[in-house]
Amino acid sequence: MLGTVLVDDLFRFMLAFMRIGSAFMVMPGIGAAMVTPRIRLLLALTTTFVVLPAIAGSLPAMPGSAIELSVLVGGEIIIGLFIGYVTRLMLTALEVAGTVVAFTTSLSNAAVFNPAASEQSPVIASFLVLMGMLLVFVTDLHHLMLMAVVESYEVFVPAAALPVGDMAEAVTQLVARSFVLGVELAAPFIVVAMIFQICIGLIARLMPQLMIFFIAMPVQIMLGFVVLSVVLSALLLVWLGTLQDGLVTYLAM
Repeated sequence: MLGTVLVDDLFRFMLAFMRIGSAFMVMPGIGAAMVTPRIRLLLALTTTFVVLPAIAGSLPAMPGSAIELSVLVGGEIIIGLFIGYVTRLMLTALEVAGTVVAFTTSLSNAAVFNPAASEQSPVIASFLVLMGMLLVFVTDLHHLMLMAVVESYEVFVPAAALPVGDMAEAVTQLVARSFVLGVELAAPFIVVAMIFQICIGLIARLMPQLMIFFIAMPVQIMLGFVVLSVVLSALLLVWLGTLQDGLVTYLAM
């Protein structure tokens, strides 16, 4: 009898760990390349141990066959990856905005390693992504991400059929929304760059002998940094509000 109880408890713990660990593996900040797998694993195990009493009633009993067990575990991993990627896709709006800003300020060739994307990105895009990740933890929005993982047990019931169509539609809409939001965040730079290019074109037509490119690029870079210093706080606040609204969608209110 005691052995059966221990096996059931271990099964529930591992089943909860599958969803929580999968979400932490790709979640922004926690799942960044700068965080070692050992720390990520320890955090996932600790979180699973803490929240298990609250979600134990939602977890099913151990299936009787290996096929049912594989389907159940696979479904939990897919749900965890979906929740983690949802938060990561929200972070891509800052990367899109930073890329657009880099193109409009002639800094697209200045690339550094982006820890969130684990690849080279324009320096302004990497800066905005790092600022966004920092503000997530400073404003305690990472608590909301953890709550979204825990409350997902009421939205995505274990052992139930996966809403594959709804999940695909949600990801598609989120990708489109992240791209649109990134362009909207970079809108001041697009307007300033358009006005600047028109002015440079007029000067080039009025003074053909002037080496306009040697003059325009330093001014364009300086103007871009001035605009960035003015709109940076508003840009990040708008993104934080959008991230919060997106996470609340996955909370059982």
